[in-house]
Amino acid sequence: MMLYRLVRMIETHSESLAACLLDRVQHSELTRSFQNVPGEELKERVYEVYRHLGEWLMGKDEFRLEQRYLQIGARRAAQHVPLRELIWVIVLTKENLWEFIKKEAVLERPVEVFGELEMLQLLEQFFDRAIYYASVGYEQSVTDPGISESDAISKKA
Repeated sequence: MMLYRLVRMIETHSESLAACLLDRVQHSELTRSFQNVPGEELKERVYEVYRHLGEWLMGKDEFRLEQRYLQIGARRAAQHVPLRELIWVIVLTKENLWEFIKKEAVLERPVEVFGELEMLQLLEQFFDRAIYYASVGYEQSVTDPGISESDAISKKA
């Protein structure tokens, strides 16, 4: 029950979470190349992650996760964003989420701690896979410059 409540809280605040992350990326020394990414595009991709987090975590749809991040990796390569910056933004996305959860979640019973631990494990799995698939999409795009975002997906499949 706690996991469900945390996920719904995140999804409800997905717009403000995405705006906060966009601000962090635009002001970070480690993500300078993201100036090549339209702010609204980045905000929309991050909003999509936060808004549909329950589907990703509880449904564990590995195929959709893979397809989405292959596409993101290929897109960032096409926008000349270094792989290290792409990975850092995924890490910032996770950190942004955890800061929100720590600030907003009020744990009232010991059993809720277990719900939060379960969520931590699921989030770690999600973001680890996001980094992996984004890197694969990025590398495919770089090694085969003629490859499009949709080709990166079908090449992996």
